[in-house]
Amino acid sequence: MTTAAPALPHWDLTTVYPSLDSPEFAAAFQALRTAIADLGTLFDAEGIGHRAPAPLAADTGARFEAVLTRYDAVLTATHTLAAYTQGFLATDSRDTRAQATFSELQQQYVTLEQLATRFTAWIGSLDIDALIGRSANAREHAYILQVAHIQATHLMAPAEEALAAELAPTGGDAWQKLYRNLTSQLLVAIELDGAVQQIPMPAVRNLAYDADREKRRRAYAAELQSWERAAVPIAAALNSVQGEVLTLSGRRRWESPLAASIFDNHIDQATLDAMLTAARESFPDFRRYLQAKARALGIPTLAWYDLFAPLGQQAGTWTFDRARDFILEQFGSYSPKMQAYARRAFAERWIDAEPRPGKQGGAFCMWLHDDQSRILTNFEPAFDGMSTLAHELGHGYHNLNLVGRTILQRNMPMTLAETASIFCETIVRQAGLAQAPAADQIAILEASLANYCQVVVDITSRFLFEQAAFAARRQRELAVDELGALMLDAQRQTYGDGLDGNQLHPYMWAAKPHYYSAASFYNYPYMFGLLFGLGLFARYQQDPGSFRTNYDALLAATGMADAATLAARFGIDVRTPDFWRASLAVIRADIDRFVTLIGPPA
Repeated sequence: MTTAAPALPHWDLTTVYPSLDSPEFAAAFQALRTAIADLGTLFDAEGIGHRAPAPLAADTGARFEAVLTRYDAVLTATHTLAAYTQGFLATDSRDTRAQATFSELQQQYVTLEQLATRFTAWIGSLDIDALIGRSANAREHAYILQVAHIQATHLMAPAEEALAAELAPTGGDAWQKLYRNLTSQLLVAIELDGAVQQIPMPAVRNLAYDADREKRRRAYAAELQSWERAAVPIAAALNSVQGEVLTLSGRRRWESPLAASIFDNHIDQATLDAMLTAARESFPDFRRYLQAKARALGIPTLAWYDLFAPLGQQAGTWTFDRARDFILEQFGSYSPKMQAYARRAFAERWIDAEPRPGKQGGAFCMWLHDDQSRILTNFEPAFDGMSTLAHELGHGYHNLNLVGRTILQRNMPMTLAETASIFCETIVRQAGLAQAPAADQIAILEASLANYCQVVVDITSRFLFEQAAFAARRQRELAVDELGALMLDAQRQTYGDGLDGNQLHPYMWAAKPHYYSAASFYNYPYMFGLLFGLGLFARYQQDPGSFRTNYDALLAATGMADAATLAARFGIDVRTPDFWRASLAVIRADIDRFVTLIGPPA
C-alpha cells in the first residue's frame, strides 16, 4: 500500500546519517564521547582552567593552537549530532527515540560546558595581545579571544561553574524541554465547517490569516482557552527559567540579565537605547497603519485576532510552488549565487513546510553541517507565508557564507543573525510590490506591515514584559494571572489605541518559546535585525555594485566583530537614533502608501 505524498514538503536528514538507529549515527555518537573525554585529558595535561594571570610562556602560542584545533573539532561534531537530533524533535516532539538521544547528548553537553568554562578561564589568564602577536590562529580568532577575556571576569568559582553545568539538564534545560514538548503536542478544540475538530496549536494560530473574521475570532478564543488550560505548568517553567537566569547572572557579577544579554549580543547599552528610542517614536505611525486596516476591514477598531487578517486580492493564492518560483526569480535578480543556493534548498529537501501534530510552531533555519542548512516553516498559502519562507532561506544563505569559518568564528550574536534573512525578505517584498497591480499592492503592503508591526511594536511589548517579569521575579514567583496582567500592560503601552484594549492576548508569554531559554531577552535582537537589514537594503539600492562586493564578506564576518564595527563598514553608526530613524522611515513610507490606498475615514 502506498502513502500519498504530503501536501507540503518534509525535510530530508539522511544526508548526515541514515537514521537515529543507524550504525553510522551510533559510531559518530561514540566517537563524540571519546573526543570529549580526550579533550578533557588534553585540558588536564595543558593546565587549562582557572589560573591567575601570568606572563606568556615561549610555547604558549603553539599550545594554544593545538588546544584550539582540538576544541573546534569537538564543538563541530557536537553541533552536527545535536542539529541532526533536533531535526527529528522539531518535526515530531513525540519521537521517543529522538527524545532519548537528545537526553544522552545533554549529558555530553554537561562535560563540554565545563570544558568551555575552563577554556574561557584560561583565555582570561593570558596576555591576549601578546598571544595574537605570536599565533596566526589567535589573530584569526582575535575578536573571539577578546570576548572570552571579558567573559572570564564573569565566571563563578570553578566548582560553582561545574555544578551549574551539571544541574542544567535537570534545571532550566528541563523546564525548556517541558515547555517545548507540552506546547508542540497541544491540540485545540475548535468548530470548523460545522464540526468540532482537534487541531494542532500552530494550525490554529495560522487561522489568524483567514479572511473570515468569525473564523479568526473562534480561533483566537479557542487558542486562549487552550493556553489557559496549560498555563499552570507553563508558568512554572517560566518562573523556574527566570529564577535560574537571575541566580546565575547575579553569581557571575552581571548587573542584570539584560546586561548579560547586551554583552552576548555584541552591542552596548547606547546602541540598545538608541534603537528603542527610535522605535517608541514610531508607534504613532504604526497606530495609523492599524487604524487604516480597521477601516479597510469595515470595523471600528482592530481586535487582536484581526492583526493578520488578509486584505486585498493577493493576486491569487500563494501556493508553496508559486512561492518557490517567485523566490527563485527574485533571488536570481540579486545574484546567481543566491539563486543557486535557494534552488538547491528546494531540490534537495532542506525545507519542512507542513503544519502537523507534534511539530514545533513558527519558523526557523538551522545550520546542519558543511554548507547545508535545514528550514522549518508552518507554511500558510499567503504572501506572508512566502515572505517567511524567503526570510528563513536568507538565514541559510548567511550560513552558506560562513563556510570555511571555524565554529567559534561563526558563533554570531542574535543581533546580526537576522542580517541576511531581512535582506532576502525585503528583496521579495519589493519585487511583489513592483509587479503587483494597485489592487494587489494593499495585500502585499499589509503582509509586510503586519510583520514590521510585530517586530517593532509587539517585540517592544515583549521586551517590556520581560523587564517587568524579571523585576517581579527577583522577589517571588508569579502566578498565571500576574503574568497575564504584565503582558496586557505591555501590549497597551505599545499598541495604544491601535487595538481594542479589551481584546488583546494575555497569554502571549505562553505562546512565545523565546522566554523559555537561558538566553534571556531574546526579543530585541529581532528588531535590531529588521532595522539593520532595512538599512543595508537602502545601501544596496544606492550602489548595487559595491554593495554586492562587500555584502557576502560582511555575512562571513558576523561572528568576528561587534555590531558597531561591522556596521561602520557601510558607514552606519548604530549608537545614535538617527540610523534607526532612517530605517523606520522606510517603514513609514510604506505606511503612508498603505493609508493612501485605504483612504481617509468616512
